[in-house]
Amino acid sequence: MLKLATPFIVAVLGIPIVLGLIMALLPAFGILPVLGSTSLTVVHWQNLFAVPGMTGSLRVSLSAGLITPFISLTAVFLFLAATSGTRLDRWLRQLVSPLLAIPHAAAAFGLAFLIAPSGFIVRLLSPWLTGWNRPPDLLIVNDPAGLALIAGLIIKEIPFLLLMSLAALPQLDAPNKVIIARSMGYQPTLAYLKTVVPSLYPLLRLPIFAVIAYATSTVDMAIILGPTLPPTLSVMVLNWFNDPDLSNRYLASAGAVLQLIISVGAIVIWMLGEKIAQRLGRSWIRAGQRARGERLLRLVGRSGVSLAALFIGASMLALLLNGFAATWRFPAALPDTWTLQHWTTALPSLSGPLFTTLLISIPVTLIALALVLAALEHEHRSQRSATTALWLLYLPLVLPQVAFLLGLVVVAESLHWRPGVLLVMFTHLLFVLPYVYLALSEAYRRLDPRWSQVAASLGASPNRTFWRIRGALLLAPCLTAAAIGIAISVGQFLPTQLLGGGRVPTVTTEAVALASGGSRATIAVWAQVQALLPMIGFALALAIPRLAWRNRQGMKELLSQ
Repeated sequence: MLKLATPFIVAVLGIPIVLGLIMALLPAFGILPVLGSTSLTVVHWQNLFAVPGMTGSLRVSLSAGLITPFISLTAVFLFLAATSGTRLDRWLRQLVSPLLAIPHAAAAFGLAFLIAPSGFIVRLLSPWLTGWNRPPDLLIVNDPAGLALIAGLIIKEIPFLLLMSLAALPQLDAPNKVIIARSMGYQPTLAYLKTVVPSLYPLLRLPIFAVIAYATSTVDMAIILGPTLPPTLSVMVLNWFNDPDLSNRYLASAGAVLQLIISVGAIVIWMLGEKIAQRLGRSWIRAGQRARGERLLRLVGRSGVSLAALFIGASMLALLLNGFAATWRFPAALPDTWTLQHWTTALPSLSGPLFTTLLISIPVTLIALALVLAALEHEHRSQRSATTALWLLYLPLVLPQVAFLLGLVVVAESLHWRPGVLLVMFTHLLFVLPYVYLALSEAYRRLDPRWSQVAASLGASPNRTFWRIRGALLLAPCLTAAAIGIAISVGQFLPTQLLGGGRVPTVTTEAVALASGGSRATIAVWAQVQALLPMIGFALALAIPRLAWRNRQGMKELLSQ
């Protein structure tokens, strides 16, 4: 049965995405039999480009897709080069998974409360530094250039790229490369940048493409932080799709295809930039500078990722303060009075979406974990890597969600499948599976094979070895992967909104809905609950192994490594 796991994963990911893309493409050219349209036409494309503000929407989407990965990747590379082996490096490595787990919407709400004209940062600086006794008339959140959106994307994508880098580094023998460069007189940061980064970058190309696709097409963060007049293309597409006038479905499909073109175009531009960076990098390496710029690079390297972590932490603090503030007059740095009323008022309406969120996220994560474990165990037993077949794992990440999810809705409607929890669970699985695999695969492959060999020499069957040896040793990585899977499922907005037909309220969909008109306190409560769910998952992932192995010193030492 194990050998069927990889083909099943490929089918689960490949078939829906291909069908979704096809069924998004056909209505863009006028073919939608459900609405009685069967003839090809380009009129919907003409209508699309005639939409007011379309140029501005495309500009923001494209700039977010290019600026976000460039700054995020630069920060990650400089951090690794400047802090490798230091206490700061070890500390942030432990934080990277919890930082990644904070849902995008919760981070976006927190950042909005932090940087808004009446936000926490301005309050801390007023009036003693700014002289402001009332909020300044500045458009910071929802600015037309999308700078707030890009900032939010950067602080969320840095942990993702850092996690992917940490997973890839064991393949490169980085410490020995740095030692050799150091023996030739290179300073530590330059030694790392010139010897490790050129080998590390090719291993990160697919994660980088995933960042580009998400940044160009994000919906939830764009609703919270992005421009509104006009909104980004992905938000426009969602609005057209939800419009009661069904003729706008054609416009939505054309917009979804255009979103795919924009995302692919951003990736192509990035690949052209790779060629330029490659030539410049080779010239820089051949120049042989051993110390020039070392101090500046080290300072920037220590600052970038640390600032991202600090901003995420400050964003969560801003949510906390707003959630318990009774009165908070500007420019007071802290609330004048505190209250639990916002929570007691929200709890009755929270219970339903909270139950639905858990009902979806926990089973989906368990299914994804079982499939990934089966695929990796088959890979271990057969001694053949499934990486080639499992490249499809990146497909839901490198394609804009809106491009194929609209098509999946059309497929479901054609088959007379009513929107509901089961459809939402299936679409969540498309996004949870890749992250669970990425979180678990490296730990699984790095597990010392001698443990299995010893068990086999004592007569244990492969199944018994898996359950009694490999499963026990991998308890902590499995729980961490499950925590990441739950966090990804909890944060899914667009799949829940589209495949649920607006009838499957979760904590995330309700929180994002409040962005257009909810009070700060109410938004803060919902966003805190959204962020708290993954945090509970990570707390359990840390506590359960330590509790399970509390009487086994050897296992406790493995957990501490």
